[in-house]
Amino acid sequence: MPAPVLAVHHISCWHRAVLWPFGLLLKLWGRSLRFETTPEDLRAFTKNDEPVAIVLWHNRLFLAAEIVRRYRQGRPAYALVSASKDGAWLAAFFSLAGMRTVRGSSSRLGREAATALVDVLRAGYDVGITPDGPRGPCYEVKPGGIIVARRTQAPLLLIGAEFESAWQLRSWDRFFIPRPISRVRMRCEVVTSDQLADRDAATLAIQARLLALNPDHPKPDRSPAVR
Repeated sequence: MPAPVLAVHHISCWHRAVLWPFGLLLKLWGRSLRFETTPEDLRAFTKNDEPVAIVLWHNRLFLAAEIVRRYRQGRPAYALVSASKDGAWLAAFFSLAGMRTVRGSSSRLGREAATALVDVLRAGYDVGITPDGPRGPCYEVKPGGIIVARRTQAPLLLIGAEFESAWQLRSWDRFFIPRPISRVRMRCEVVTSDQLADRDAATLAIQARLLALNPDHPKPDRSPAVR
């Protein structure tokens, strides 16, 4: 029996037109946020000598386009977005925000999506990965992103975001929506390709570091500079 064909869903042109003003609003919303970084974190964010895999929890996705705009200027970034109908809306939003997408996930078109991400990195572009997406469990790293980085010898940028003030949705990931003009403490650590040699150990280590970089309740432990 042949394997079923898995479709990549897209939204219609009129849906995209409806989404456009919403995308513009969210773009202005993101630009109103006051990102804070230390000099060390800023150096990691702006590492530009080679393409990187940007890794952040699914519930911090609101910040993705703004992270690319502020810190990764001059290098296009591709986000991995689910092939589902919900993913079609997210892909359309990312395109309005200036990000490109690769469609697929660990549950739908996973192998094809991984191959596409490898091709993007080898072409010299950044990729974005939510290691606990698209449906969780929340804060549990899946090995797919590590496999992509190992195949391309690309470093990972582990992203941390601690919100001064934000709403949280009642979704599986408790998605964060920072209030406009609020402060977000941004953190970033570089994981080099040689640290990914042992996939299982790297998966556990990356999960631990992402949890440390993303406390859900503010605990000021650095002296940030406003950017």
